This record gives sequence, C-alpha cells and structure tokens, in this order.
Amino acid sequence: MATVTLKGNEIHTLGNLPDNGSSAPDFTLVKTDLSTTTLSNYKGHKVVLNIFPSIDTGTCAQSVRQFNQEAAALDNTKILCISKDLPFAQARFCGAEGIDKVETLSDFKNGNFGKSYNVEFTDGPLEGLLSRSVVVVNENGQVVYSEQVSETVDEPNYKAALEALMDA
Repeated sequence: MATVTLKGNEIHTLGNLPDNGSSAPDFTLVKTDLSTTTLSNYKGHKVVLNIFPSIDTGTCAQSVRQFNQEAAALDNTKILCISKDLPFAQARFCGAEGIDKVETLSDFKNGNFGKSYNVEFTDGPLEGLLSRSVVVVNENGQVVYSEQVSETVDEPNYKAALEALMDA
C-alpha cells in the first residue's frame, strides 16, 4: 500500500509503481473508438503513461493539455493519458480542447491497469479511481521514470518526466 494525500487527507493506493529498470506491465485499455490497445502495441516507441483520477477535474485536464503541448515536439514518443473515465467523456474533452497529440485510454472495463500498476485508490473519496502518476517507458518496454504525485491535487513533475524521456 502507498500513501498519498487528497487536500491534506491521507488516502491509499494498492502499492508502489513499477521500479525503474523493470519491465512495464502490459495492459489492455479502451480507446475513444471503443477498440482496445495494449502496451505491446507501442513497442519500439518511448511511452509516457499520464495516469489520473478523472479528465473532468482541473488538474487532470491540465496534465492532458500540458502533455499534448509537449508531445508536439517529441520524436518516436506516444503519450497515453489513462483514467477510468468513459471513452465518450475522454473524446468529448479532447474534441472540445483541440487535444490531438496524445491518446486517451480508459481502464473502465475491468480495472486491470490500476491493479497492475498499483495506482488504484483503495479508500477515501476517490476509491476505485487511479492515483495521479507518470510512468515513462523506453522503446524496449523498460520503466525509466516513475512518479506517484504525493498530493493528488498537484500536477506531476513534467520537467523530470520529459528529461527522463529524452535520456531513455
């Protein structure tokens, strides 16, 4: 179990993110067109997993906007924005915001992503949703950076994630 906070109040997730140097766990997530994708579909690319509770909150939405802006300049990189939001909500948000450089993916069907990456909240008002985290995976499927944001309402460290991505 890992401990983070939500507006200063402790809440918990299933555990810790995968260790740097470990193989990133594979997953099956739902795209906005309701098809599925897996991590293995991105093999040969650098991948940023931008994980968050809901695209309909200010901080989560900002992380999608920020990574969308940063992604425009990145070669051989896929930015995957992952939550348990329904794919329809993800598509609506991206359409309204002009977001077109990232992919939004949903863990709504079975929650296996949240369990595999240990980011599912186990208690508190966000129980069952995903903890704000960033995982950077290199072209070989190895984790090279991870951050579970300690205060859920705070944004991730974009600079550190992007630096790890450049070094991957």
